[in-house]
Amino acid sequence: MSATLTFLGAAGTVTGSKHYLQSGQTRLLLDCGLFQGLKELRLRNWAPCPVPAASIGGVLLSHAHIDHSGALPRLGREGFRGPIYCTPGTADLLKIMLPDAAHLQEEEADFSNRHQTSKHQPALPLFTTADADQVLTQVRPVGFNDSFSPAQGVTARFINAGHILGAGLVEVSIDGRTLVFSGDLGRYGVPIMRDPDPVPAADVLLVESTYGNRLHPADDHRDRLVSAVQRTVEKKGWLLIPAFAVGRSQEILYDLRELEDAARIPSLPVYLDSPMAIEATAIYARHPEEHDQDLKRVEASGERPFAPKRLRICKSADDSKRLNDTDGPGIIIAGSGMATGGRILHHFARRLPDERTTVLFVGYQAAGTRGRLLREGAREMKMLGQSVPVRATIMVSDSYSAHADQGEILRWLGGFTRPPETTYIVHGEPDAAAALQALIASQLKWRAVVAQDGQRVDIG
Repeated sequence: MSATLTFLGAAGTVTGSKHYLQSGQTRLLLDCGLFQGLKELRLRNWAPCPVPAASIGGVLLSHAHIDHSGALPRLGREGFRGPIYCTPGTADLLKIMLPDAAHLQEEEADFSNRHQTSKHQPALPLFTTADADQVLTQVRPVGFNDSFSPAQGVTARFINAGHILGAGLVEVSIDGRTLVFSGDLGRYGVPIMRDPDPVPAADVLLVESTYGNRLHPADDHRDRLVSAVQRTVEKKGWLLIPAFAVGRSQEILYDLRELEDAARIPSLPVYLDSPMAIEATAIYARHPEEHDQDLKRVEASGERPFAPKRLRICKSADDSKRLNDTDGPGIIIAGSGMATGGRILHHFARRLPDERTTVLFVGYQAAGTRGRLLREGAREMKMLGQSVPVRATIMVSDSYSAHADQGEILRWLGGFTRPPETTYIVHGEPDAAAALQALIASQLKWRAVVAQDGQRVDIG
């Protein structure tokens, strides 16, 4: 019996990564992520898993980002009790990310019930902290390149993807066939993480296409950060940096310290206003086996790589609120990275009306998010039950992406010694996926297909 693969998410969109692998009685998920961004996508989180949760034998998780892992508590709520395989770094990050995601769900439901902002009475969370705690007991860490068997007759391993701490390519051998799932591919030559490892061969390949239709800017990614800091100093205002707690916050902290050391920016108060980013930074420090050579050199010198000179940690909500009455210039790093929630919203509500404020977006902004609207020029934003005028200067640095761009994806694909029989393009908006498909077909002469939502394909 040949194996089949069904695309249950991240097909036609960059969120909700979820792919169903089946052969006989073997039922596995590659990733189990939340849909984010547009309302029509977010509503899909409430639909039952298309596959009965209790029938799923295990999950092979590429990395900890919520669009890849965030639906695990919901899956557990629906009856999934199988193992969740991932790397040790991912396992450590899940311990903070899944409870945090659950807490946000509970907070949103509570807010809706208190302010009667939902048509549902009562409003319920998508999942609870108890659901998150349960699935964490099901996590089974596996080291990079260590072979394991998630089901009878199936072998798998994780290969370094270079995206964030713990991120792995997933290689699965089933029914005499080898499938490779890229997860999210990292970049080449950037600080902190090692470059993605090459993969020599696969019968079937799933490759992400977040930046499949563009190249990252060729300029130094730190130049825009320098410009944002300089404007903040000149205006005596605040620099607000919405940043993903995992990966991006650590990169920004690392770069601010490097720029201070090089005397390219003055030493300003830097407030890390994200409990999850605080914990994630400590986890990054505990996994030197994944660090690149530049980071190892900093560590060997005795310097703290993620600590600018005037770093301030905001653990409590009161610590965060006190920033409302603190004069600039200063820098606030807070989640969420797409401004869909988190403490950054309170800083936006307070600071966006002030023309002295600078906002620097340093990551991908999905369609429908506040981050996307702001970078496209919105002059008014709805948040926290109010309409907020936007007088701040909005800056963007696409150079800070943790995703491989079109050229870097092609570079990684060039590591194959024989082409896959079929390459499926996933995890990209339609234009990006189509552009990458066309390029793979024309330059590499491979059979490349853009995956369709709900599509089932035979991989045998």
